Amino acid sequence: MRTTHRRRTTALAATGTAALALVLTACGGNPADSGTASAAAPAPTTAAQSTPAATGATTSAGTAPNTAAPSGAKTGAGAGAGTSTPSARPTGATQAPADPAAASAPLCAVKDVAISAALQDGPPYTHLVLTAKNTSGHSCRLSEYPRIRFLESHRENVPAVAKSRPAAPVVLTAGAPAYALVKLSDGGVHENNEPVTAFSVALDGGSGPATVKAPGNGGIAVDPAAWATGYWTYELRNGADDF
Repeated sequence: MRTTHRRRTTALAATGTAALALVLTACGGNPADSGTASAAAPAPTTAAQSTPAATGATTSAGTAPNTAAPSGAKTGAGAGAGTSTPSARPTGATQAPADPAAASAPLCAVKDVAISAALQDGPPYTHLVLTAKNTSGHSCRLSEYPRIRFLESHRENVPAVAKSRPAAPVVLTAGAPAYALVKLSDGGVHENNEPVTAFSVALDGGSGPATVKAPGNGGIAVDPAAWATGYWTYELRNGADDF
């Protein structure tokens, strides 16, 4: 009897468990399985929310500032290359002499002339006069202006004054002189003034520069910021040679 009762109790328990399982299945399945499936499924709004973020990243990259150098920098550099010191050599054509024989005269070389210097006017001495006397025994032509270098530290020639250019080239017959006015400084004592006891003068005819002794016991004082030279002329002319 006891064995039969136990079998009935076990059968009833199994039947109740099966019935409970059927009820749960009908109501939606195991709650644990339902929760896992819900977590694995993507939320409908997740993709929609991620789309603007991705779009924004693409737009930001597309609008990144250009890091190339602006064109103005190149222009500025060019402009910088475009601002150069003009030549001191005056411009303008020199008229040919009326005498054909004079036009064909060779250029005077340094060996053809004797060049000397003398102070002009009184103190303060601001100008000197160069004299070039033809000692060659034949006619020769002085071209433009003397190429003067007062200081070894300044390799450029003393600049010429355009208004002193004569209307025609200077042609010297044997024994004839020509003159050029040269400005040394603005006068007085100045920190830029430098003493000079001798200087060089070159001519377009070649044969090297001549060394000219500076006038005065102590030489002359020159100012690189103020010096200038006139063209060779037959005589000094008021107005044209005043500078």
